[in-house]
Amino acid sequence: MEINSHRVTGPARPAATVIMLRDGAGGLEVLLLKRHVSSDVLGGAFVFPGGKVDPADAQLDMTSHMDQPLMDLHTALNEPDIDTLTAASLYVAAVREVFEESGILFAHGATQEHVVRATALLREGQPFDAVLAQMQLRLQTRSLAPWSRWITPVMPSVTSKRFDTRFFVAAVPAGQIAAHDNHEATESVWLRPRGALERHRDGVIELAPPQIMTLAHLSRFADVKQAMADARGRTPPVIQPEPFDHDGTQVICYPGDQRHSVKAKAMPGPTRLWYRNKLFEPVEGFESLFG
Repeated sequence: MEINSHRVTGPARPAATVIMLRDGAGGLEVLLLKRHVSSDVLGGAFVFPGGKVDPADAQLDMTSHMDQPLMDLHTALNEPDIDTLTAASLYVAAVREVFEESGILFAHGATQEHVVRATALLREGQPFDAVLAQMQLRLQTRSLAPWSRWITPVMPSVTSKRFDTRFFVAAVPAGQIAAHDNHEATESVWLRPRGALERHRDGVIELAPPQIMTLAHLSRFADVKQAMADARGRTPPVIQPEPFDHDGTQVICYPGDQRHSVKAKAMPGPTRLWYRNKLFEPVEGFESLFG
């Protein structure tokens, strides 16, 4: 993974991503997709499915296609500086991007047959809202729990753009099978959080800092039920990393670090990662991710 030499500036684009979970034989597992190597956003890295918010996401017929009042979505995000329609559009973007990238459709009563039909309609050029209307589907937003909010700082970065991304967590719907789209994503894999981090440590897969810290957090839960209960029992933290240079090495610190402007810790695990050997690693060693 390479860091761009230029500073990534400009406004952070609204985006949404979904951390999809399932219970495997060895415990909690997370879906990761490998971004196409030619992508200008984390090309070649393994990420959670997601993407930027489109203007059309706010134009969805919310009355027909949402399963809960917009005010409830707004309350769950705990962002008083945005309006209810903006909050709803983040949920719509999350569901739409997950479907486009992994084939998982968060809609009430959706089966694998619905997924196949909806995928065909999208490939014919039908917009997402038209697909929902034609199939008379209501989005299953109650299955998504806000997890965190990550804002790309103005800094040399592994991406060429800045994003203001809301992370949601959700159990993969029963009877549906996740599969990468072979366009934006070229591989898909279910891994235990610690296993994914071990692969990153060993240079087998590439992970960006938000994925590293999120996987470290998720490694503390035995199953989907525990992770979902944690998400629903707290306010999603806002995480804006702050970079600094330490003897020629780039370091990123997080809320709770002595160098960070926010003194309250936002998540478990280390408060610093540094960039060495083309990898982001915890300054205090691999095991500090789980301490």
